[in-house]
Amino acid sequence: MRISTTSCICPFLVCLCFIQRCYGESHHAPAKVPSKNQTKLANGETEVHHRPKRGWIWNQFFVLEEHMGPDAQYVGKLHSNSDKGDGSVRYILSGEGAGTIFLIDEVTGDIHATKSLDRERKTHYVLHAQALDRNTEEALEPKSEFIIKVQDINDNAPKFPDGPFVATVPEMSEVGTSVLQVTATDADDPTYGNSARIVYSILQGQPYFSVDPKTGIIRTALANMDREAREHYTVVIQAKDMAGQVGGLSGSTTINITLTDVNDNAPQFPQKNYQLYVPESAQVGKPVGKIKANDEDLGINADIKYSIINSEGANTFSISTDRDTREGILSLKKPLNYERKKTYTLHIEGINTHMDPRFSYLGSFKDTATLKITVGDVDEAPVFSMDYYIMDVYENAPSGTEVGAVMARDPDSRNSPVRYFLDSKEEDVRYFRIDESSGVIKTTQPLDREDLPWHNITVMASEVDNPGLLSHVPVTVQVLDMNDNPPEIATDEEVIVCESSRPGQVIQTVTAVDKDDFANGQRFSFALPSLLPVNPNFTLKDNEDSTASIIARRRRFNHLTQELYELPIVVWDSGEPSLSGTSTLTLRVCPCQRHGRIRMCQGEAFLSSAGLSTGALIAILLCIVILLAIVVLFITLRRSKKEPLIISEEDIRENVVTYDDEGGGEEDTEAFDIIALRNPAAAEELKFRRDVRPEARQYCAPPPRSRRSPSVEHLDEVDVHEFIKQRLVEADMDTTVPPYDSLQTYAYEGQGSPTGSISPLDSPGTHSEQDYNYLDDWGPEFQKLAELYGEADSDVTT
Repeated sequence: MRISTTSCICPFLVCLCFIQRCYGESHHAPAKVPSKNQTKLANGETEVHHRPKRGWIWNQFFVLEEHMGPDAQYVGKLHSNSDKGDGSVRYILSGEGAGTIFLIDEVTGDIHATKSLDRERKTHYVLHAQALDRNTEEALEPKSEFIIKVQDINDNAPKFPDGPFVATVPEMSEVGTSVLQVTATDADDPTYGNSARIVYSILQGQPYFSVDPKTGIIRTALANMDREAREHYTVVIQAKDMAGQVGGLSGSTTINITLTDVNDNAPQFPQKNYQLYVPESAQVGKPVGKIKANDEDLGINADIKYSIINSEGANTFSISTDRDTREGILSLKKPLNYERKKTYTLHIEGINTHMDPRFSYLGSFKDTATLKITVGDVDEAPVFSMDYYIMDVYENAPSGTEVGAVMARDPDSRNSPVRYFLDSKEEDVRYFRIDESSGVIKTTQPLDREDLPWHNITVMASEVDNPGLLSHVPVTVQVLDMNDNPPEIATDEEVIVCESSRPGQVIQTVTAVDKDDFANGQRFSFALPSLLPVNPNFTLKDNEDSTASIIARRRRFNHLTQELYELPIVVWDSGEPSLSGTSTLTLRVCPCQRHGRIRMCQGEAFLSSAGLSTGALIAILLCIVILLAIVVLFITLRRSKKEPLIISEEDIRENVVTYDDEGGGEEDTEAFDIIALRNPAAAEELKFRRDVRPEARQYCAPPPRSRRSPSVEHLDEVDVHEFIKQRLVEADMDTTVPPYDSLQTYAYEGQGSPTGSISPLDSPGTHSEQDYNYLDDWGPEFQKLAELYGEADSDVTT
């Protein structure tokens, strides 16, 4: 088959290739194996069958895009070698666009495009062609694939997809400094012709900027562009296809370029000389004025540091920079005094803090100005000669005693007179008064150092001509000590005296206190009153170290005989003149328990260890009484319940008889007659039935026996163990008792011991000459024994 195109197609269309399906000549096969296209004859020869050669003969198809004619656009023609022109061959077209975009004449094989095509949407179409026998519908040739390409035309203008653009470049940049690169795109075919070949040009922005025609890079075209002169620029760039030739399509975009700041301008003061008025009352550290240098730069390039470069101004004033306003803030370092210095001259310098070495050729980037300050005279408050005053006065000094004096003066040139007075808001002002003319401070009443050793007051001064101006000064008055307080014993607590105290034993060591100053009360002397008779119970020893010891004078004390003793003690201090005081101590006698070196009364020890107050003890005792009353009431109610007179026959058991009487020991047989325990026959008579009311019987006490009962002596031969065993067997064999256990108690202490008694009650009394005082050192366990022997010794002595 042959595919041909018309001669009206653009001369660029060329028939590129011819495809033929060829078969090579046949080769002789082995004699016994005929080939596929051979037939073996009878004489042994082989007949070769030749098939006619057929194949597609076709050209590559092209179709122009954007065809706008009224008729369908002719694409090409399909033709097969089997087609003799008699209409026996039918051509069929399948694939992309077959039947919709591309139509084929089944008889002639002509292909037409019925629609306008756009290469930017689809560049080519893949189709399949086939030739069939019209009569048999058999394929004359296998199906073959071919391509229809859409031929491009220049129908798309260049575009800038990212525009418009914003760019920056530092001011004062050199010529050729790159600013920004712009890129345009063209939807046409870049491989065919010049439809997509773009050239860049600048339409607006000259002579400041230029653009590279091939790369689209925008560069500076003018040197030393100054931001302070012009900051913003608008540049328009055009992109044109067809390599910029006439008839090409174009597109443009806008670039907004801003010059960024660099430090190319030095700070400048608007004027070289300034004047400032500052009153002498201006406070130190507070701002008194402002000064500012202008800088046309921006940001950190305009930061300025101010300084005072002459010593006259730097000693009295300081200057700092306000970061927000970039002003120089002038402040005081020292107070001003109009009477001493009335004017100051300051040389102020302002310099950039961030320098750019590229522009050092422009200058030093600093400027100076002169500031003349005039000090204003102000009526000032009086000034005291000292910042604070410390005075002293002796205690008990009479009212009107002079304490000290303060002095203030008017610092102004007029030297007005000054008036003094005390601040009435303070509490200590009632103890003092001040002379309003001289400033002398005096007392209004005697002072007591022991009550208040220090007084703080405030003295105020004002000018007579201007009372509104006040000045203050603190005054501290110390009250000096006088020996006006007698010493006294340091403790008010009772002194504990143990009953076992011996003569010469130290009961307690006491000290003294004195309200006076340490210098007058550091040494104390002690003694008993000389006017009183000698104390027979206690004496006092001065230890000569400001302490004294109370010493017992006799052997024993008894709290039952006398519990409290009073001991007056006289104490002297070492002041000038020496003062003395008498204190009376209360000494309490009580039994003691030893806890190391500390002796504590038993009763007090109990209270102390328990940590309970008297009220708490009373509450506890009250609760105990209430509980006991509840228990007694409960028992009474239980006993008031009446038991039935007749008890069930099954509830018969032996009585449990308990004897809780210790008696006089084993030899005392009068308290309990053991015959009932030893004689089973007698025991039977003593058994009672609970279901029968017992008859009232009268028992007479037996006559008193001297030592032992004869019956007991006779029954000693009976074995108690055998008796108990017999009673146990009877209880087990008794069928009348209920089926539960019963308790039977047999208490027998046995015969008397052959060993004699160790009780000393029947021993003959003998008096020993032995000293039993060592029993006091054996501890609380032998305390009672020590007391008994102590009392015996006392009786013997008496």
